[in-house]
Amino acid sequence: MNRKRFLMAASVVTIASVKGGSLLNAALAEPARRLPIVDTHQHLVDVKRFGESWSRPPVRGNYGIAEYREATSGLNFVKAVYVEVAVPTEKRHEEALYAIEMCKDNSIITAGAVIKADIYDPGFVNYMSQFKTSPCIKGIRPSFSSQESLMSDQLIKNVKALGEMNMSMDFTLMPSWLPAIYELAKACPGTAFMINHCANVDPRAFLKTDAYGKASHDAGEWVKNMTALASLKNTALKISGIATRVKGLPVTAENLGPAINQCLDIFGPDRVMFASDWPWCLGATDIKTWVGVLKSVVSKRSFIDQKKLFHDNAVRLYRITT
Repeated sequence: MNRKRFLMAASVVTIASVKGGSLLNAALAEPARRLPIVDTHQHLVDVKRFGESWSRPPVRGNYGIAEYREATSGLNFVKAVYVEVAVPTEKRHEEALYAIEMCKDNSIITAGAVIKADIYDPGFVNYMSQFKTSPCIKGIRPSFSSQESLMSDQLIKNVKALGEMNMSMDFTLMPSWLPAIYELAKACPGTAFMINHCANVDPRAFLKTDAYGKASHDAGEWVKNMTALASLKNTALKISGIATRVKGLPVTAENLGPAINQCLDIFGPDRVMFASDWPWCLGATDIKTWVGVLKSVVSKRSFIDQKKLFHDNAVRLYRITT
């Protein structure tokens, strides 16, 4: 370590040693200028380019790269991973090429993409092989037909093939599916499983009030199933989606923090990643509010762990060049 880096490291230790780490936390409370952010769940819906039939975000409007830049202005977003936006089946290949186009454009922070593909298709491996040498395509986010189908021979073969191509699998599911996805992840240890949106946890499950209604699942059962998933080293969790999980629930650190902290504690500091879910997050809040809420929730955690959450883990797990 050179002298400059040593002094920088020493200064962080000195600040952190102050009672309660108050100076460090005060610094981190600044709008993300000090903390680089990688957005692992960037949706773009450019209807000006592709037309209204391209996708249907929850809030009507155009959500291209220009709008994304404006929405994230001042937040120090340095890289992003594009995630498929449920385009019609016949447009999936065009979406993949669109993502690759953005990754090649040095003026755009998009540095990787998770595309859509049919995980049940016997031709899946042939289709995905065209992307295996692309530094942009990091993996897929499929749709599943049933819990029982997760253990079908064809699906398992295709999921294993993803890992062999150095690609991962993102997925969104309801809490009741957690035991089934655990069995799939266990059967495919060579493939990385990226759990989207806090595994759709209902934040009300960890609140001490029923003022916003009862949770849609049991807290203890969810913790048990998530702990099982976290025991598999090929799993990681995106911290996102929780703001829009319950309609009408105010987006505050007090309301979302208990469930978020469960996620962080279960998966540990090395397998959690920030994600915006923009523009889908607009159903409840904007990116700046979401970043602020999450930074408030994690403000008492170490700077190292915060940087892992907002930046380092995404770079490592999605293999992003910085």
